[in-house]
Amino acid sequence: MQHGSRLDPANRFLSTEQVPDFDHWDEVSEPHPTWSDRKIEYLADTSRSFVTSNDSPDIPFRYSANPYRGCAHGCAYCYARNTHEYLGLNAGLDFETKIFVKQQAPQLFREFLARDAWCCEPIIFCGVTDCYQPAEREYRLMRQCLEVALECRQPVSLITKNALIVRDVDLLAELAKLQLVHAHISINSLDPELARVMEPRTSIPAARLRAVKALSDAGVPVRVMVAPIIPGLNDHEAPAVMKAVREAGALDARYVMLRLPLTVEPVFREWLTRTQGAKAEKVEGLIRHMRHGEMSSANWGERMRGTGPIAEQFATMFAVFRQKLGFGDLLRLDTSQFRSAVQSHGQLRLF
Repeated sequence: MQHGSRLDPANRFLSTEQVPDFDHWDEVSEPHPTWSDRKIEYLADTSRSFVTSNDSPDIPFRYSANPYRGCAHGCAYCYARNTHEYLGLNAGLDFETKIFVKQQAPQLFREFLARDAWCCEPIIFCGVTDCYQPAEREYRLMRQCLEVALECRQPVSLITKNALIVRDVDLLAELAKLQLVHAHISINSLDPELARVMEPRTSIPAARLRAVKALSDAGVPVRVMVAPIIPGLNDHEAPAVMKAVREAGALDARYVMLRLPLTVEPVFREWLTRTQGAKAEKVEGLIRHMRHGEMSSANWGERMRGTGPIAEQFATMFAVFRQKLGFGDLLRLDTSQFRSAVQSHGQLRLF
């Protein structure tokens, strides 16, 4: 099975670390297991909370919801990998092979929207892992959540790099008519070979472009995220990506510079050395040039964009092409139509 990572990096919250020792393995009976033997497991997530909030000054939304923890897409660069450490697992192979499924997500979403304290604001699916990752084909949690959103007139934004989002174009079109949805599609390369190495189990770039067109044709506002930008690897493709998505109907385009927080860094560096050969040293040098000599920066205001001449040059280039191609901000989602959900037990409100 193709994985983005081949590592089991130590969990920073655990005092002990398990290291495989095959010195005494009985090679006569069977070969020792390797990274390629890891199968994807889907595990029940019994969390009773679903919608979370953040107050980070450089994140443009307050509320987000995630039906899944972990992501089978296997992107080595994924900034969310280290969140698996909160579950006692690791940011490497565990993140992409042990996927926690919140099977009660639609019910929890309904209960959240039925709270007296809820003052309607847009909710983002997902702020962490991809809501249309492969598990969604079977569990259909995102579709059920969209049905709840439509019923309650709750505005939502979706972020994905999977063309599976087109499956729900009927619901998204209905939400769009009411100005209740934005779709964000991530496309950071048009090169199918590079995309397959960077993002092993995502939709190919051509499929994502078709998704942009299908959603746009249905009246769904689409913003493309050219993200992450990896200097020396895919940064030169940004203008071509922007042109292609504009022709497909995208109304806006934005970018995010590569982020490698905490234990994401060793996973990415192993992938970079293994897959990019002679480019690896140049890419790492350019990343450090934008991150004060480090591989990552957690400073607000610069963690999404980087600093220094190279980061500034890219930002200027992106802004020029964004204006030249006619991109603009999406219309604000309408919060005035919200109507509180009926609890899953059917109990109506007294007032």
